[in-house]
Amino acid sequence: MPDCIGDEKLLKKTKEENRILVKQAEEKIKKAAQAFKSGQAPREGLSFLSHMAGLFGQRLWFSHKTKHYSDKLKISSEKCVGCGVCIKLCPMGNLSVENQMAVHHNRCTMCYRCICHCPHQAITLLGDTLHEQCRIENYL
Repeated sequence: MPDCIGDEKLLKKTKEENRILVKQAEEKIKKAAQAFKSGQAPREGLSFLSHMAGLFGQRLWFSHKTKHYSDKLKISSEKCVGCGVCIKLCPMGNLSVENQMAVHHNRCTMCYRCICHCPHQAITLLGDTLHEQCRIENYL
């Protein structure tokens, strides 16, 4: 899927690269749906080796690196108008409105939904400036 990190330029892919990723994902989804219809479930990523790569590559290597990222969620007091769009989208219930401004409660899982959908571009996590709101509609 396309990258969602729109507040750190170094981690951004170009729109064309993301369009290619979306097109490839659509093809994979079609193949998986056809396999399900014919009674065969895809087994990609279910091997022992895949599980070990996930454990060491994601869980152990990155766990301490991302541990306090949720503390770094920044909501601009100049830009935030307290509209509540971010609150409705947050799967963790991490955000609320207090004094007509969104505030966070350190339960962020870095899904970037709030950042990508804030109509006033008031929220960042890794960087200080939002370079792109990475919504799937941009790549279709």
